[in-house]
Amino acid sequence: MGKTTVAEIVYETVVAIWEELQPIHMPVPSEENLRSVAAGFLSNWNFPNCVGAIDGKHVPIRCPSNSGSMFFNYKKFFSVILQGVSDANYRFINIDVGGYGKQSDGGTFQASEFYRALTDGKINLPKHSFLPQTNVVAPYVLIGDEAYPLLPFVLKLYSGMHLPLDKECFNKRLLRARKTVECAFGLLTSKWRVLAKGIETRVDMVDSIVKCVCILHNTVIDKDGFQLNLTEVTVRSVFWQNSGRPTNEAKSIRDIFTTYFAHNPLTYE
Repeated sequence: MGKTTVAEIVYETVVAIWEELQPIHMPVPSEENLRSVAAGFLSNWNFPNCVGAIDGKHVPIRCPSNSGSMFFNYKKFFSVILQGVSDANYRFINIDVGGYGKQSDGGTFQASEFYRALTDGKINLPKHSFLPQTNVVAPYVLIGDEAYPLLPFVLKLYSGMHLPLDKECFNKRLLRARKTVECAFGLLTSKWRVLAKGIETRVDMVDSIVKCVCILHNTVIDKDGFQLNLTEVTVRSVFWQNSGRPTNEAKSIRDIFTTYFAHNPLTYE
């Protein structure tokens, strides 16, 4: 068989794997699913009302023909962007693949299908609920690092040096819970080494290969559990530069969680 024939067989196979397994191992999150995810973050990471940890990674690729610099990222290699949202057990509840490697601003997240699904109501977050052992009502949120935009449904780290103790406490709690998505990417790359080197095929096939290994990652965890024996191999992080100033609503929501963590510290905090 020639290379073209083999490539088409591979493409058809990875697409078929995704289409067969996605409804089972990465269904579109329902309100009930997200409540279950939030329960996991509370029990495993002491972070209430969290429906996922979000991050973006560069997947190295061979330079696509006639693409100019669209796929050339700030780390000086060609890539597509994999955005993932993990649950408390290192599974992906959502992925978005195919952003240009050169994209390095918060607009990449806000242009994703996941963001549009949240804002258009195609994915419904659970209704606001009381924080544990309080009469304080808070929304359900995603958590990201300081490079993500602060939104009413996305909490991010406080930036700056010499922060007040309550903000330091918030950052520690968020960083601790956000490691789930970092570990998810680490597990993914250590098992599926194709993500650690430049994938040499056309871009649409790259997207399908990445989606395939992500759904296989979930399938393996669902069937066999996981072991955190991560190697040095990782998928490189995306440097998001968020645009726009956060709204007062977004700031107020982060303040609610900040106050809660300050009044309910963990022993190491």
